[in-house]
Amino acid sequence: MPAPTKPTISPTVWMILFGLLAMAAVSFFSNVGDVAPIPYSQFQSYLDAGKVKQVVVNGDIIRGTLNEAMPDGKTAFTTVAVPRDLAAALSGKNVEYSGVAGGGAFATLLSWIIPPLLFVGIWMFASRGAGGMAGGLFSIGRSKAKLVSAETDIKIAFDDVAGVDEAKAELHEIVDFLKRPDEFGRLGAHIPRGILLVGPPGTGKTLLARAVAGEAGVPFFSTNGAEFVEMFVGVGASRVRDLFEQARTSAPCIIFIDELDALGRARGVSPMGGQDEKEQTLNQLLAEMDGFDRSVAIVVLAATNRPEILDPALLRAGRFDRQVLVDRPDKIGRVQILKIHTKKLSLAPDVKLEDVAALTPGFTGADLANLANEAAVVATRRGGENIGMADFTAAVERIVAGLEKKSRILIPRERRIVAYHEMGHALVAMSIPGSDPIQKVSIIPRGIGALGYTMQRPTDDRFLMGLHELEDKMTVLMGGRAAETLLGEDISTGASDDLAKATDIARGMVLRFGMDKALGPVAWDTEQGQFLGQPGVFWQPRRFSDQTAHEIDQAVRTLLETALARAIGILRDNRAALDEGAASLLAHETLSAEDLPAVRPPATIAAIEGGTT
Repeated sequence: MPAPTKPTISPTVWMILFGLLAMAAVSFFSNVGDVAPIPYSQFQSYLDAGKVKQVVVNGDIIRGTLNEAMPDGKTAFTTVAVPRDLAAALSGKNVEYSGVAGGGAFATLLSWIIPPLLFVGIWMFASRGAGGMAGGLFSIGRSKAKLVSAETDIKIAFDDVAGVDEAKAELHEIVDFLKRPDEFGRLGAHIPRGILLVGPPGTGKTLLARAVAGEAGVPFFSTNGAEFVEMFVGVGASRVRDLFEQARTSAPCIIFIDELDALGRARGVSPMGGQDEKEQTLNQLLAEMDGFDRSVAIVVLAATNRPEILDPALLRAGRFDRQVLVDRPDKIGRVQILKIHTKKLSLAPDVKLEDVAALTPGFTGADLANLANEAAVVATRRGGENIGMADFTAAVERIVAGLEKKSRILIPRERRIVAYHEMGHALVAMSIPGSDPIQKVSIIPRGIGALGYTMQRPTDDRFLMGLHELEDKMTVLMGGRAAETLLGEDISTGASDDLAKATDIARGMVLRFGMDKALGPVAWDTEQGQFLGQPGVFWQPRRFSDQTAHEIDQAVRTLLETALARAIGILRDNRAALDEGAASLLAHETLSAEDLPAVRPPATIAAIEGGTT
């Protein structure tokens, strides 16, 4: 891309400034010449002697001529009047007196120059703005998209993107369309008009778009959905038109719109009424995407993590023809991503990326990049020569649980409660078949409110969970509260996060998964966010009766009470292991899986559970 030119002042502006200065100079110097300034007292004497021939009064300034020349040979004079009473008093004392015009000659000159210069300066600032004469007030409707040169500015290719093989294969076809449009068009196929990348935050949607630009080697217009939204109606639509006009002159090219939901939110769903600016901008985008010639090789690439709120007209065939899911990577994908992000790191021989990937289920590509950097920071802080597996484990703990709070000193009673609480989680998980293996238990405070944590390591990536698996997860979450109950002291606030997670699972089982026999296979709540995991719109009316709401509350409460009772039964049967493990935690603060006490075999536990619950 050419270097930005320095803003310059046009010749027209210089001509205006020169004219204003000339006018001020003529006005100022027109009064300078054969005119002699004299004191007002001398003017009074000339007047009394009858020597004044003509007088012109302009406010306090008096100009005139004499019948005869003054000692300096001049007949024209000018003076500044003095109030009559003061002049009479001074004349009786034989005092020479004179007046002074406000500001003097210099102030008079400035009064002619400063206002025009101020006006010209404001005009130049409004027309030029921050981007030269082409930006600012007079170009508010111009597109803010950045033209990126694929040859010089983009160093990313598909080899630099891992963990999303299906999305890469789909986008590779778009690259081939742009490179060889004639080959794909020999059977009548035409280039897709729009490709929408959808997925959770941090999965690499923007990175994929840059890789497409790097592979295709065509002009790449990059913008954001929020850059089209302005306060003034019509500005966003004008920017959309300008963007597509630029794209047509640069075809074949790619237009990339990040965060499309800021621009393409569904029309008519706001409880506060329509918003003319956003709707006009969206309407213009719809018209442009369905209006440009099919022979023009322009691909609109967009990304969003909120496809559920996009306007249906935007997603129909002919506009965004394809939706490409960029999801969280599986274990194999995480290994590939870690290979990319650890390429420039010095790893110890004990580091196996497969083991690191097993520690990070649910991590996105951005999370894994952060993990590699955190591991390098941990190794640097301890003065190591390379990055070991322990550094990656510490980095995972730091990301998941937060920073260690060694300065947070707990009183002995609180440390004892936390030790029993965390050991309760661990022993319940060890006693339930199929639960994720325990990796570490600690009572070192971390993050904002965590006084301890129990780390489990899943053996596989899971995409479906059965009824009994969900019940097992709730039971493990209730293990901390169950241990506090058996301790015989007042239950504490330490289980607040466990209760919130267990309640979310129970409500999902009842409201969305139809797992309660009494309520039947009905989805009572379908307004959950697709990728962000947030609840639906707050004004959505409830779609069930008060009686059904009461039954839902009872079903959720029953599931949680059953899970708590089951956890209490497991820990009561393993009370000796609970006391031993809590004592070890109090002594060492952190225990690994090998340091945990043994629990009774699962079969025996199942038999006891059947008799106690």
